[in-house]
Amino acid sequence: RVMPQSQNLSSLNLKHYSWEYATSGWNLNVMPVLDQSVLCHINADISGMKVPWLYVGMVFSAFCWHIEDHWSYSINYLHWGEPKTWYGVPSLAAEQLEEVMKRLTPELFDSQPDLLHQLVTLMNPNTLMSHGVPVVRTNQCAGEFVITFPRAYHSGFNQGYNFAEAVNFCTADWLPAGRQCIEHYRRLRRYCVFSHEELICKMAAFPEKLDLNLAVAVHKEMFIMVQEERRLRKAVLEKGITEAEREAFELLPDDERQCMKCKTTCFLSALACYDCPDGLVCLFHINDLCKCSSSRQYLRYRYTLDELPAMLHKLKIRAESFDTWANKVRVALDVEDGRKRSFEELRALESEARERRFPNSELLQRLRNCLNEAEACVSQVLGLVSGQDARIETPQPTVTELRVLLEQMGSLPCAMHQIGDVKDVLEQVEAYQIEAREALASLPPSVGLLQSLLEKGQQLGIEVPEAYELQQQVEQAQWLDEVKQALAPSAQRGSLVIMQELLVTGAKIASSPSVDKARAELQELLTIAERWEEKAHFCLEARQKHPPAILEAIIREAENIPVYLPNIQALKDALAKAQAWIADVDEIQNGDHYPCLDDLEGLVAIGRDLPVGLEELRQLEVQVLTAHSWREKASKTFLKKNSCYTLLEVLCPCADAGSDTSKRSRWIEKELGFYRSDTELLGLSAQDLRDPGSVIVAFKDGEQKEKEGILQLRRMNSSKPSPLASSRTASSATSICVCGQVPAGVGALQCDLCQDWFHGQCVSVPRLLSSSRPSSTSSPLLAWWEWDTKFLCPLCMRSRRPRLETILSLLVALQRLPVRLPEGEALQCLTERAIVWQGRARQALASEDVTALLGQLAELRHQLQEEPTNCRLEESPTYPATPDSDPHREGSGKDMPKQAPGLLSNVDSMTSHEKVAPVQGSGKTCLEVLSSLLPQLTGPVLNLPEATRAPLEELMLEGDLLEVTLDENHSIWQLLQAGQPPDVERIRTLLELEKPEHKGNRTRGRALEKRRRRQQQKIDLGRKSKDLVQEELQSKKARNSGIKPKEGQEEFEDETDSENIFLTSTDHRPILKGNQNTFHQNNSGSVVSFPSLTPLLHHSCPQQEEL
Repeated sequence: RVMPQSQNLSSLNLKHYSWEYATSGWNLNVMPVLDQSVLCHINADISGMKVPWLYVGMVFSAFCWHIEDHWSYSINYLHWGEPKTWYGVPSLAAEQLEEVMKRLTPELFDSQPDLLHQLVTLMNPNTLMSHGVPVVRTNQCAGEFVITFPRAYHSGFNQGYNFAEAVNFCTADWLPAGRQCIEHYRRLRRYCVFSHEELICKMAAFPEKLDLNLAVAVHKEMFIMVQEERRLRKAVLEKGITEAEREAFELLPDDERQCMKCKTTCFLSALACYDCPDGLVCLFHINDLCKCSSSRQYLRYRYTLDELPAMLHKLKIRAESFDTWANKVRVALDVEDGRKRSFEELRALESEARERRFPNSELLQRLRNCLNEAEACVSQVLGLVSGQDARIETPQPTVTELRVLLEQMGSLPCAMHQIGDVKDVLEQVEAYQIEAREALASLPPSVGLLQSLLEKGQQLGIEVPEAYELQQQVEQAQWLDEVKQALAPSAQRGSLVIMQELLVTGAKIASSPSVDKARAELQELLTIAERWEEKAHFCLEARQKHPPAILEAIIREAENIPVYLPNIQALKDALAKAQAWIADVDEIQNGDHYPCLDDLEGLVAIGRDLPVGLEELRQLEVQVLTAHSWREKASKTFLKKNSCYTLLEVLCPCADAGSDTSKRSRWIEKELGFYRSDTELLGLSAQDLRDPGSVIVAFKDGEQKEKEGILQLRRMNSSKPSPLASSRTASSATSICVCGQVPAGVGALQCDLCQDWFHGQCVSVPRLLSSSRPSSTSSPLLAWWEWDTKFLCPLCMRSRRPRLETILSLLVALQRLPVRLPEGEALQCLTERAIVWQGRARQALASEDVTALLGQLAELRHQLQEEPTNCRLEESPTYPATPDSDPHREGSGKDMPKQAPGLLSNVDSMTSHEKVAPVQGSGKTCLEVLSSLLPQLTGPVLNLPEATRAPLEELMLEGDLLEVTLDENHSIWQLLQAGQPPDVERIRTLLELEKPEHKGNRTRGRALEKRRRRQQQKIDLGRKSKDLVQEELQSKKARNSGIKPKEGQEEFEDETDSENIFLTSTDHRPILKGNQNTFHQNNSGSVVSFPSLTPLLHHSCPQQEEL
């Protein structure tokens, strides 16, 4: 067993739920010190009695036959573990058990008389039972208590591992057993745990703190103890001992005040000797102290014989106080003397019982019930006589309850002065009832009088039946007045909600003929109004929209209902919007010019949202679809695959071409989807795009800005160090490729327009030779000026650059559109610009100087064709496929010049079948032959004067800015090429890039680099362009209504397909001439027509193989 240490609960940091267990009376730490327990009057913490012990048991571990110290009660609680088996013998058979054990084991008891108190004796319960000792048995499981009574022997064993807690406690009925135990210990000469006499005297010293039952028991024990003490002290006097001395025995240690004979702890008195100061005896053993003379012996006492009766008297008063109090209460409650006690007197009796801790009896309960009933009556009376506000907040009593209260107050055994107030209230209520009955009996009743009586009844604070009838009459009159006002013709129309609320309120009031009639009329009106609301709701929500005439009829009929109908009002608003929409359509269709597409889209979006059937909406949808179809055709004609530009941006001049950083960053932003359009850079707002004059003026200004900007950009890029130079100086102004790196070394190409440098593997490059199928009689490869070495970077060449014939066919289709598009205006301006430039180019090519130079080139080409065979290729290489089968060009073959080789478009990949065929018979490829011819290239082949070169270069610059393919552009390029030495470095670079392995690496490298660049630049430009993107997306959403192509689109496609969009060179001249008259009427100068100057490059190859 484990003895725990005592600890103060206040020093423990317990949770609120743990504190309940810590302070519970069933807590074994609390039970010994409860007020009803005798042990609470012992100050010392007696281990095992006041302080619980903990027992850890194992299987078959046993505890021997024993009884508790001082024959006290014991309680054992099994916290957890296996059961504990108990064997017990009742206290009546305790002496019988002791006799049986002494008879069966006499040798043990002869040497140790108190053997049973040493917890070492085991005996089979069956043996005890065989000798007539009654034995009981029980199994204690976890969570169960076992209590043993005074002098009840018990033993047992554990059935397994468990954990238990045990402590002793003593109640008032234990006191006689405790006194008998001291006598038993005196016979056995056993030490006492505490002094029984000291415990009794300590409780008797403070009788007011004792429980009543405990006080009675202590008084009985104290009386017996005083009588015994008188007898013992008398025996001491008879022995001749007269000396006495007061001694505070409670201050002495227990071992210094024990009887030398019986080991009993002395308290009231003891006998000592002056000659033998080390010992003393109790008065039961005065002859066993010493052999000294009686004159040397003296009495040591705690109290005199006069003090003990005084203590006994105090206990008697405490024990008999309950009877005195009970007599007073009985007389007061039964009014035996005919006088009712006041409430304060009864409260004093109840307080006395609480302070003296009298037991809870029937008399005390009667007293408390009387006090509670009196308090309730007083509370009700205070509620009646208090202010009006306080009475309204509390439930009002009825007249019957008021009379019952008056009778109850008269029957209480206490006198209550508030009974007069109750009588006054009852008289007022009775007078009010008479007045209310007279008012209700008068016909017709006055609403004002009824309302005043109702308010007077509310001030009484009593629930009167007549007040309920008054309330019904007032509610009926008020409701009828509200209905009359709501349905009055002059009143403002009420909503359906108000009518429904009136109907709900009318259902709650009492019925009467007038109320029933008003309900019926209101219900009928509400039914009609809801029916019209349903009709209006159906018109607003139905998929099949109704024409305005039907809606007007519905609204006209619903106007007769004197109720505000939300759906009818919404239908009226929708009809007004529809009429305004029709007016807007008539105005825009009957204007001087065709309407703009944005205006039509806005009208279509508004018309679709209106719940009205509009005939004009279908016509507008067809017009919008036709315009979208034309714009889609134009986009397919101009825009490259996955182009980052819009059609309007491609058709407009590049106004910021002069800024290299701005232009490059804009192109990167467009690749990533974040950009500002060229129309914004031209200063065109959404409103300007609707005005043809504004578009034309901005276009003309943009042309000049584009030309000035490109010249500035060319000067700036020309000043940058060349990547092909052997020695380069450090400079901040260096070229940056589209990949973000600086181009350097072999493989770098310079754009012929902006003069900036790029990696050949990052951009699309031109083919050296024409993609036309060669013949055996073609001009030799030494005609290098006819090789296609012209390179335009992706920043300068923004579109597919279709031929003029294709653009003219789009303009013919545009003229049939009843809609104006910004793209159409821009296309007209672009076409006019191209035609003007074509006229200037033809005039320049038809001049005498240029005609002579062209003749020289033709003669030189003829001479090269007649050279001996040693100047020709021994074996003709096979050339690539024709333009129609060339997948490496963005524009289709019909958009490219038929006689001049075109530039390669910005396509980053080459299909697997585009390979360079080997030269037949020699095992050499065409590229190898071209590489071997590089040392033989000489030039210039023409002497091009500066006066001739400068206009041609200016024309070449303006032609390269055009997003249109013109034959004159290539003719001027050949003249300028023939007038300068061949660019061997560029040709060598192009040959390297034409090799199959370079093409594959260029394709894969460009794809990986492009993906990496996009990912990095999206992160860098994402935040900066977030707001700009939102504005662009919102403006686009506002302009585009998301119309799906239905009717109208097929009609336009049929029309455009039937117009022979891609015209032949002989068919476009009348159209071109007509368009020139239309778009450039001031250009009346003569135009000299001449054949194309771009020859076909052939080489002597008897057979051709298309790759």
